[in-house]
Amino acid sequence: MLNLKTNDYVGISFWIISIALAATTGFLVIERESAKEKWKLPISVSALVTGIAASHYFYMRYIWVNLKKNPVVYRYIDWILTVPLQIIEFYLILSVAKKIPKSLFFKLLFASIVMIVFGFLGETNIINRTFGFIVGMIAWLYILYEIFYGEAAKYKEQTNDESVKLAFEALKWIVSIGWAIYPLGYLLKKNNMNLVYNIGDLINKILFGLIIWYASKL
Repeated sequence: MLNLKTNDYVGISFWIISIALAATTGFLVIERESAKEKWKLPISVSALVTGIAASHYFYMRYIWVNLKKNPVVYRYIDWILTVPLQIIEFYLILSVAKKIPKSLFFKLLFASIVMIVFGFLGETNIINRTFGFIVGMIAWLYILYEIFYGEAAKYKEQTNDESVKLAFEALKWIVSIGWAIYPLGYLLKKNNMNLVYNIGDLINKILFGLIIWYASKL
């Protein structure tokens, strides 16, 4: 039985985000039906991201509130599923406007998996924590290069679809500025780490999906 204390700010953050993610999932599923056909897949993937995250947060809040343990394994199971889905959204968004080579899909997918896997290996001390952090950061920086200056950025410039440009531009700033909170959390101790991670997921996962929904309405 859950026993949430009023001064357990980390536990409260787990509770808030689990409900917020579930609500966002329901909203995106409902709104998908009225979206333009070309935006249905990106919205569906966004709903999948928040739905997967919500289910994991229900488990994580129980582990934290009742057992006072760091739910690091559940968190990384969530991330290994949801982060690659968020990154390939760039490919899906560009595909709304024109045909994009599948090579871009696989490059973004591979980099996102490397980022999460090495973060997990480092944070659980399976490998040297600093080495895991460095490799994860390199993968993240590659993703940033791709969406700011690389092939993905090039295809964005070639489209005349303003809704695609808006979504791409907004999401790339989430991946750069919003995701910068995660390396900070990696370097903190258990309580502050989980609070920072929870705030990051609350902002980044939900805002990611809502931006795609908003672009579909333009």
